[in-house]
Amino acid sequence: MCGIVAYTGCHEAYPILIKGLKRLEYRGYDSAGVALSQPEGIALYKCRGRVEDLDTLCSSKNCEAHTGIGHTRWATHGEPSTQNAHPHLSEDGKLALIHNGIVENYLVLKKELVSRGYHFQSDTDTEVLVHLIQDTLKNEQVSLPEAVKIALSSVVGTYALAILSADEPDQLILAKKGSPLLIGVGDNEYFIGSDGAPIVEYTKKVVYLEDGDVAVVSPNKKMVVMNINDNRKKRRYLQELEMNLDQLEKGGFEHYMLKEIFEQPKAIRDSMRGRLNVRKDVVSLGGIIEYETKMMNARRFIIVACGTSWHAGTVGEYLFESLVRIPVEVEYASECRYRNPLIYEDDVVIAISQSGETADTIAAVELAKQKGATVIGICNVVGSTLARATHAGSYTHAGPEIGVASTKAFTAQVTVLTLMALCLARRKGTISLSDYHQIINSLEDIPAKVEQVLKLNGQIAEFAKFFVNKTNAIYLGRGINYPVALEGALKLKEISYIHAEGYPSAEMKHGPIALIDEEMPVVVLATEQETYEKTVSNIQEVIARKGKIISIVTKGDKLVKEMSDYCIEIPETLELLTPLISCVPLQLLAYHVAVLRGCNVDKPRNLAKSVSVE
Repeated sequence: MCGIVAYTGCHEAYPILIKGLKRLEYRGYDSAGVALSQPEGIALYKCRGRVEDLDTLCSSKNCEAHTGIGHTRWATHGEPSTQNAHPHLSEDGKLALIHNGIVENYLVLKKELVSRGYHFQSDTDTEVLVHLIQDTLKNEQVSLPEAVKIALSSVVGTYALAILSADEPDQLILAKKGSPLLIGVGDNEYFIGSDGAPIVEYTKKVVYLEDGDVAVVSPNKKMVVMNINDNRKKRRYLQELEMNLDQLEKGGFEHYMLKEIFEQPKAIRDSMRGRLNVRKDVVSLGGIIEYETKMMNARRFIIVACGTSWHAGTVGEYLFESLVRIPVEVEYASECRYRNPLIYEDDVVIAISQSGETADTIAAVELAKQKGATVIGICNVVGSTLARATHAGSYTHAGPEIGVASTKAFTAQVTVLTLMALCLARRKGTISLSDYHQIINSLEDIPAKVEQVLKLNGQIAEFAKFFVNKTNAIYLGRGINYPVALEGALKLKEISYIHAEGYPSAEMKHGPIALIDEEMPVVVLATEQETYEKTVSNIQEVIARKGKIISIVTKGDKLVKEMSDYCIEIPETLELLTPLISCVPLQLLAYHVAVLRGCNVDKPRNLAKSVSVE
């Protein structure tokens, strides 16, 4: 949420900034801006709208500079507007600042600054930061890095900051607490980004800043990293950025979301690679080996996550309880930390986040650690805050996910959860050898079966026409397909703006059935599983009230197919592995409905990819 990019070096800064902002636009896209260090001072250009609108604005401006900062915004405080767009300038115009995060005590700081004669041009919380730093410079008579440290000591909240000064035109000051920020190191030049997307084209050598870091970079000088609370310099090691430039392109697809749906066979294979060996009948996750004993002896597992990751965690609940026979609770991370939860030292908390930067999930992790629990992470981004905050964990290997509505991250997370459950069940002895072999062999076949589902893309596009003028939809699923129903409903409302809700099939008659009429689409996951006959009964209840049935069934099913208005057949697999396949047609359905309704599929309104504020 909000994308930061900055550059200082010998090359022209603006082309690097604008390209970087376009690659970060999935983090926010209601306004954008750049500040450039020029001989006459700081040049500031910003506007409401997308990065392409900013580029159009700048096409008639003087953008020559070798140092600059850029920002694409997802609004928290203050509506989307040019005045609320970043960067923000200090009162004297000598400082420009961009910010990802939230200043919780901004009203107190703003009141104090107004009393000292500072004037605010925006409604944002961010603007207090630039005025506060200027005020500190004026009153404390210290260097800019020191002023930043002093000013931030008064700030409550989270931030990733990049600051440009007219007095030090080739220098950038960076600071991090709770929001991601990394520095790409080139040949006497530095590239700064919220993640690796704007950096990977230029260098793969990066430094991940940690909470409390304040960094100073300028060309031909060694990077300096300090701690905000003292004058000690910190050593931050270069790491290899695990990202390829071609992963950031659409690759011939109309939208990133469609590309990422079609990348799922590869994402699942990559998430199993090196962990699943069918010939040796071995499942092993190197990232959790040291903690396997603690996990097997856990009182319970507590899974914390948000959004799509929460749905993956709910699939994990079925997997762990079925295979490992340890009780599982799945918590919304945003609720977990505020209700004083009971967490014990022999609990294992599994935190799931695609970006590894989800603020609520990170906060839940810190709470669990304070209570002495073992914390295992599952995320997609190497070097992320979650990866560094947890005791151990496993990366998914989905590759960059640019589309705001998560797709391949979900199946990759479910894949890792399945492997984790299998690994623990085998070691604990809660699964028979024959069942273990059967699941392993079936799991290896999943990528090929997902490829079969993707061949139904054209058929699903036709079915999508039925949804175009609908305003509501219900998704039903039983057992391990219930969280898939939740995820399918989320995908539809995220990108097509049709109100949709997911329910356990049996719960429909306890309220939601009142909504069903001839205009209501009801998507039913009716694959072969233990409760198949009961699902058939639920379908009959919908039909009796003239609801329209869109069913997902196991290939060869005749009964439900004949009862359905629209039917999508998917390959047969074990019940526990069904979510890896059954989610795919729901993703495609949501995608095609959104396209037909003229929605911006990759950048749905009001949403951002990495929610790094609470």
